[in-house]
Amino acid sequence: MEELYILPFDHRGTFTKMFGVNERELNQEKTNMLADYKHVIFEAFLKSLQMGVPKEKSAILVDEQFGAKIHEEAHAQNITHILTIEKSGQDEFDFEYGDKFAEHIEKFKPEYVKVLVRYNPANDSILNERQCQRLKTVSDFCKSSGYKFLFELLAIATPAQLSQVGGDQDKYEQTLRWQVMVDSIKEIQSRDIEPDIWKIEGLNDLTQMQAVVETARGGGRTEVGVVVLGRGESEEKVKVWLSVAAKIPGVVGFAVGRTVFKQPLIDLYQAKISRDAASQKIAENFKSFVDLFINSKNSD
Repeated sequence: MEELYILPFDHRGTFTKMFGVNERELNQEKTNMLADYKHVIFEAFLKSLQMGVPKEKSAILVDEQFGAKIHEEAHAQNITHILTIEKSGQDEFDFEYGDKFAEHIEKFKPEYVKVLVRYNPANDSILNERQCQRLKTVSDFCKSSGYKFLFELLAIATPAQLSQVGGDQDKYEQTLRWQVMVDSIKEIQSRDIEPDIWKIEGLNDLTQMQAVVETARGGGRTEVGVVVLGRGESEEKVKVWLSVAAKIPGVVGFAVGRTVFKQPLIDLYQAKISRDAASQKIAENFKSFVDLFINSKNSD
């Protein structure tokens, strides 16, 4: 599978909070404002292509609520665009538009359909069963309709797992999260849910990351790829994750969003910089991660 560098800005709840907007108080004026800030990110993506980021290996990931116009523009410019279809900020995966999810996919005709799922085999089995039923629906639809399926897995610790590490979230991430990821991928695959790309949290440990990637590509799934997400972490932490993951066969790229665009957009909102300066900074940030991934992948 060819490399894939994704600039994701499909955030909704976290995005509105960046600008002090309460989702329950969204009106047309505020919706237009948020859509325009997302367009700044798209403008930055276009600048990054002019700066040398390879168009054929790059993509944007954006929602319909604030990014419908962006999907249309990307489609017209032959830019790979990915549509998210899950409800924002939910502990349980469900469709943003219910049973009409397919209509919304067909409207924008993205290359990839993306879902974000918080999953842990140690969670309530009935909850996991409901999620898997919905995910199987997406997987089957994508397979039958010619769309690629991008699955973002967040391996959230259960209270019992956190207690094993004394309630220390960092220790969970260092010692247990990789195994939860492996077990989650296996369980999801066992339900005949077959993503083309797994979008997963990074790990500092090469051996742990290899185990996760090998699980995603196991059982003859040699065409399946893995991209590493940024999770809004610091630039330093994301650089470690990408440097580790890039060396592993099957890791085809990354999806780093808030780490790339958050501060420039906040500076723009606070009138500290111009729109052009904000998009330029976002473009530079995105390109820096592309360069890092390429250099890490090609290093000995």
